[in-house]
Amino acid sequence: MDRRRLPVHDRFRPRRRPGGAHASPRRCRRPPLPAAGDARARRAGRARVDAAEDRDRRRATRAPARARLRAVTPARPGAERAARDDQRPDSPGARERLLTAPFLLSAAANFLQSLAFNLYLHLPGYLKELGAGEVQIGFLFSVTAATAIAARPTVGRVMDAEGRRVVIFTGGILNVAVCALYLTIHSLGPWLYVVRIGHGIAEAMLFAALFTQAADIVPPSRRTEGIALFGVSGLLPVSLGGLLGDLILSRAGYARLFQVSIAFAAASLALSVPLRDHRPARDTAAARSFFTAVAERSLLPLWFIGFVFAATITATFTFLKTFVMETHIGSVGMFFSAYSGAGVLLRLAFGWVPERIGPKRALFPALAMLTTGFVLLAGAHTAAAVVVAGMLCGLGHGFTFPILSGLVVTRARPVERGAALSLFTALFDFGVLVGGPFFGVVIRLAGYPVMFATQAVVMLAGTVAFAVWDRRYAGEPYDGKRLVPS
Repeated sequence: MDRRRLPVHDRFRPRRRPGGAHASPRRCRRPPLPAAGDARARRAGRARVDAAEDRDRRRATRAPARARLRAVTPARPGAERAARDDQRPDSPGARERLLTAPFLLSAAANFLQSLAFNLYLHLPGYLKELGAGEVQIGFLFSVTAATAIAARPTVGRVMDAEGRRVVIFTGGILNVAVCALYLTIHSLGPWLYVVRIGHGIAEAMLFAALFTQAADIVPPSRRTEGIALFGVSGLLPVSLGGLLGDLILSRAGYARLFQVSIAFAAASLALSVPLRDHRPARDTAAARSFFTAVAERSLLPLWFIGFVFAATITATFTFLKTFVMETHIGSVGMFFSAYSGAGVLLRLAFGWVPERIGPKRALFPALAMLTTGFVLLAGAHTAAAVVVAGMLCGLGHGFTFPILSGLVVTRARPVERGAALSLFTALFDFGVLVGGPFFGVVIRLAGYPVMFATQAVVMLAGTVAFAVWDRRYAGEPYDGKRLVPS
């Protein structure tokens, strides 16, 4: 048939092949046929159309196979399973949302209660004015830590049974009351120990419950990054608490410091009222006691390195004030500003790194930076050295805490998450309980440089021991029965 005799709108329409062979699973842009009269050009145009249809059919055939391949491909150790296409920023499953309203509200409440708590970095100075020495200061902090440790099993059981919100709200009320009681302390008597015991209980409830709440809220595929971002709300007050404390003490006294802490604790309590529980659904596994849950074999290496990290870092928190007062090198505000500033910037800019390369691959450089920071403090003779040491310690803390937290959440049973994180947060109280008196004795016998050098040795030895002990585990999640070693 001569197409020149057809209407204009039908003249360039391609021929339809019989049997539905012309059908294409996906519409394509067909190249137009050339004008009539050139048979060779018409054949070339139809060939291009046929090639486009064949290409679309091949793509449609390969798509299900690719999907099946992604579903059965095992994940890399230490990383969440993710398909190549899902790693693109424009993919809908690539970046689950972190900054939700519950997350931001929990972070704000944690920020304010941490700010109230970190104002007490200056408490050793007040105790020294009352006549306490380094050993007694360490013992007073150890009393608080021991109380917090004793409260952790109960806090963990209540969180898993009744929810996180009731613990957060009760702990907030107790925190406001305890901060007010510091105004009644005027001597080193029994009443001081009563107040410190109450502060330990409040700290145990808030620290454990707020971090468990955050672990419930963040998506599993971005768990370490989410905990790192949430941890900014607890790390930033370390700097602000030191700076704000310096400012208050330069213009007023310790009574004003305690009054400001009451205000921050009350604001945190007000923000915790709208919080709701986001607990994971219960599985079919039988319920276990607190001590059985935390004695899971895969969790033991994490408890060990967490304790080493906590004991060394809390010794710095406890004795830096007296170090500055005795040596007149730097200031508490300078150190903790560098400390928290470096940690916050690391988490905001590179919080995605641990899940990209694997948590344990990012953990060991972080522990090495902490060790280097302690070495610099041991030889510090200028304010600049104190600032650089603070930056290195902050960078190490910036990754160490969220990575260890994420590994604990990953390896524990979902219904025992409250118990596991209660013990993990209690490790910092264990660190104060053991590290406070121990490093206080080192200071008394050999001085501050030897104490900081001892911290570096303990951290290095603990890192090596953890690397050997934990090499069987790659961070696989709890599978309903046990953690399968790598």
